[in-house]
Amino acid sequence: QLQLVESGGGLVQPGGSLRLSCEASGDRLDSYVIGWFRQAPGKEREAIACIGHNNPTSYYVDSVKGRFLASKDFTKNTVFLQMNSLKPEDTADYYCAADFRYYFCQGRVSDEPYNYWGQGTQVTVSS
Repeated sequence: QLQLVESGGGLVQPGGSLRLSCEASGDRLDSYVIGWFRQAPGKEREAIACIGHNNPTSYYVDSVKGRFLASKDFTKNTVFLQMNSLKPEDTADYYCAADFRYYFCQGRVSDEPYNYWGQGTQVTVSS
C-alpha cells in the first residue's frame, strides 16, 4: 500500500520560495503519476500540477505556470514541488496524490480521483 507524507510548508513572505516534499513508502513512485492539489480557506480543492510516472513530464494550471515546478527524485522516492514568486493567493493546504492511471497526467492538469493522498501541508504567504 502506497503511503505519502508531505512536508515543507510554512510561512513565507510574498515573493519568497518554498519547496514541498511528498515522500512515498510502500511502493516505487515510478509506477505512479503524481498530482498536486491545494485548498484555500473557504474554497474548493483545486488541482494545480501533475507529473508523469517514469518519464516525468509535468503540467501546470495557468495560475502557477512559470512559478511552480514539480520533479521526481527516484533515488529518494520523493516528489517535490518547488514554489517560487509566491503570492498571498497561494495560501492554502497543499496535497500530493498518486495513482496508477497514467492518463490522469497526459497533456493537462485535471481534478481526477487519485487513489492515494498525503495528509497535506500548510502554506501561508503573508508579510
